[in-house]
Amino acid sequence: MRTIAFFNNKGGVGKTTLVHHLAWMYAELGLSVVAADLDPQANLTSMFLSEERVHHLLDSDVSRETIQGALLPLLDGTGDISAPHIEHVGDGLALLPGDLALARAEGELSAQWSACMEGSPRAFRVISAFWRILERAATDVNADLALIDVGPNLGALNRAAMVAAEKVVIPLAPDLYSLQGLRNLGPTLKEWRRDWRDRLNRQPKTLQDLALPKGEMLPAGYVVLQHAIRLDRPTQAYATWMERIPLEYRRHIVNGQEAIEVANDPHCLTTLKHYRSLMPLAQEARKPIFNLRPADGVRGGHMQAVKSCREDFRILACQIAERCDVPLPVVPS
Repeated sequence: MRTIAFFNNKGGVGKTTLVHHLAWMYAELGLSVVAADLDPQANLTSMFLSEERVHHLLDSDVSRETIQGALLPLLDGTGDISAPHIEHVGDGLALLPGDLALARAEGELSAQWSACMEGSPRAFRVISAFWRILERAATDVNADLALIDVGPNLGALNRAAMVAAEKVVIPLAPDLYSLQGLRNLGPTLKEWRRDWRDRLNRQPKTLQDLALPKGEMLPAGYVVLQHAIRLDRPTQAYATWMERIPLEYRRHIVNGQEAIEVANDPHCLTTLKHYRSLMPLAQEARKPIFNLRPADGVRGGHMQAVKSCREDFRILACQIAERCDVPLPVVPS
């Protein structure tokens, strides 16, 4: 199984929407996919599931059918991770539901990150917990791919989530805040990668049989989302920021200095249009935009936008699969 995280220090760039649409597209292309909601806001879970189902999963203090439920025995000191609950949301598509209570694990994850340096067996179990839960979930559904949605911060929770990721896709918006997010994210990923390697060298002998993630978190590229379009070109306000993205990405993520246009940047996976009025329809229907039908309220010229969205995400899914060494069983047309 391949693990790909979608991460930016800047929120509001369409990260969760991107994961939701790609999960459906990869399932359509023939992969078995687990979408893992590791953001305590649990927005990805809300995109997949009805309000009634979300309430059922969260409204219990005894047995939570979420990522938090799988973590609880380990966090409470009563055992290791438990079998994760999985929601089957479509053919070849499963969801590891998120939980607002996950935020309460932040302190424990911070403390155990330090304890890894002392060779504490429990510390390694705690820090590797997300990865091991993903592995168990993937085994249960025979998944080829896990897409990981994480929150927009650089705290201990996201650090443990990123340790589970082989590759990282960085969603961006053409604005100052996204560029600042790149400046924060690049050095942080390098630090986390280096620090996890140091900790792996201190894995205690009593845990030699415990499989641990490599914590590679290697950048696969960036996606530019939600820019306004006029006459098929980004408006001037956004164009100014788009011009700066490639150099900022090189400086802070991949250690380069070459200036290049977004359109010619091999690190740019794609630029996605803002589908505006179609997004509320997709959220109401609990579907990706490209699966909307007239029964969902799509009328007239919007059907062409739906078709365009399908092609946009098919191309993006193929791009990411190629960068992340994910074989696609369906040859894209």
